[in-house]
Amino acid sequence: MSSWKNASKAYQKPHRERHQPEARKYLGLLEKKKDYKERADDYNSKKAQLQYLQRKALDKNPDEFYYHMVNSEVKEGVHYDKKKEVTMSTEQVKLMQTQDHRYIASRRVIEDNKVKSLQANLHQLGSDNLNKHTFFVDDEKELKKFSLTKRLDTPAELLHRRYNRLRNTDVTSKNLQALTKDTDTLINVTKLRHKAYKELEQRAGRKKKLATLERKIEIKKILQDKTRTVKARLAPETPDSAPVYIWKSERKR
Repeated sequence: MSSWKNASKAYQKPHRERHQPEARKYLGLLEKKKDYKERADDYNSKKAQLQYLQRKALDKNPDEFYYHMVNSEVKEGVHYDKKKEVTMSTEQVKLMQTQDHRYIASRRVIEDNKVKSLQANLHQLGSDNLNKHTFFVDDEKELKKFSLTKRLDTPAELLHRRYNRLRNTDVTSKNLQALTKDTDTLINVTKLRHKAYKELEQRAGRKKKLATLERKIEIKKILQDKTRTVKARLAPETPDSAPVYIWKSERKR
């Protein structure tokens, strides 16, 4: 008999909760037991937390002291931390500014050296003002006889090149054919050249920003010097430029 009961329980149809009736479908999904349980657990946990805080407030000793009281206060019922005031001497401030100035100056020198090395390795092919090559002649008769291949001493197939333009003495028929037909090499060289120019542009911009920042620190350091007097300010400080001052001339003893 017991085995029959166990078998009937094993094959018992699972209980399924009903869905929202059609007449109440406008109210949305029907809340199931698992939804209610989640909501109830959340409510009970918040209730327990509030009870704990109430007990903690009731048990608080008004005469107790802890060190965070020094750095915090309550204003109009709102508790917030006080801002820590950094107290440093004038010598300490000057030392920090000197270290910052030296670091920025060293970074600017590094970027300057990088820019110079890139400029030395690159031919300035991208800018129009550097790619113009003007030839002058005396009269129209000489202009009619003018031959660019003779003047540059290079084959006509290589005249369109602005780099690696070989002379007639350095070019043979075999390598001339290779130079004119090797389009893959030309494409790769062009890509590398564009990449190098992009890096050059980025480093030049970084160098300019570091130079501006270095100038700003220098001016702040001069303004802290009590022996120097400002006569007027010509231009305020901007994100891209340092302020411009006119200093009062003083007679040297």
